[in-house]
Amino acid sequence: MSIINRPIITEKSLKEAKVGRFTFGVALAANKIDIKRQVEKMFGVNVVKVQTMRLLGKPYRTGKKWIMGERNDWKKAIVTLKKDQKIGLFDTKTE
Repeated sequence: MSIINRPIITEKSLKEAKVGRFTFGVALAANKIDIKRQVEKMFGVNVVKVQTMRLLGKPYRTGKKWIMGERNDWKKAIVTLKKDQKIGLFDTKTE
């Protein structure tokens, strides 16, 4: 089972990355301990804190007859690293 599905790269997450907080989309069944271990193993960093939130799928309309569908539920994790550590996926260069 893959715990970390994808990094979430938005304006807000890049601003948080400059402070040492990185955002990932994770598996619904993952807990904070699993997420911490996986991030430390994948990126070779020290995790101080993990915050998680479960997000419900939004409804949407599709097709000619406006049939209602629903997006999948998903889980987001915000990982705080030790000071002066970073993850290379989040480019936080200032110009």
